[in-house]
Amino acid sequence: MELTTWFSIVAICCLGAISPGPSLAVVLRHSVGNSRIHGVYTAVSHALGVGIWAALTIQGLALVVASSPQAFQLITWGGAAYLGWLGIKAITHRGGGAFDAGNADRVSYWRAALDGLMISLLNPKLAIFFIALFSQFVDQDMALTSQLIMMSTAAVIDGAWYCLIALLLSHSSVLAGLQRRAVLIDRISGAVLLVLAVRVVTL
Repeated sequence: MELTTWFSIVAICCLGAISPGPSLAVVLRHSVGNSRIHGVYTAVSHALGVGIWAALTIQGLALVVASSPQAFQLITWGGAAYLGWLGIKAITHRGGGAFDAGNADRVSYWRAALDGLMISLLNPKLAIFFIALFSQFVDQDMALTSQLIMMSTAAVIDGAWYCLIALLLSHSSVLAGLQRRAVLIDRISGAVLLVLAVRVVTL
């Protein structure tokens, strides 16, 4: 895999991870409502679910590109459209909601881990996101090592981001600062996603 390709995957995975959503809300709830360690368990198990989605998506796309290049081209364009839609949605979003930690019942570490795993495995938007992402990079001759790099990149970035969330955002001052800047975070990530979508359709 070329380094520039990997950097593109890293960039999109980072944007996907930092975009506020239900996963962030779950990690926050356990980090603030229980403890940092609860948040870390939630983050690591969420990353495991992301890795599973990534692996399934890569394998499925590899089969499609081998059997029908035309169908794969449609998926690629559809993926670019989805990235663009995510960008527009982020730019127009008013922000703040996912940074509300809310209240959490006292639970075990394993319950926190189960919550993290299930919020990722039962989120069909992750499958759509990875189809949009990986359809830009999968090809018929892709080596297994490249597939493993793509899968592990998605999982490691997701886990690292949410572990950071668990460790830092349990401090109320940091959380309050992000709540104030939620709209700016959305708009920056949305603009980058739009640029990436345009890049795909103009290649």
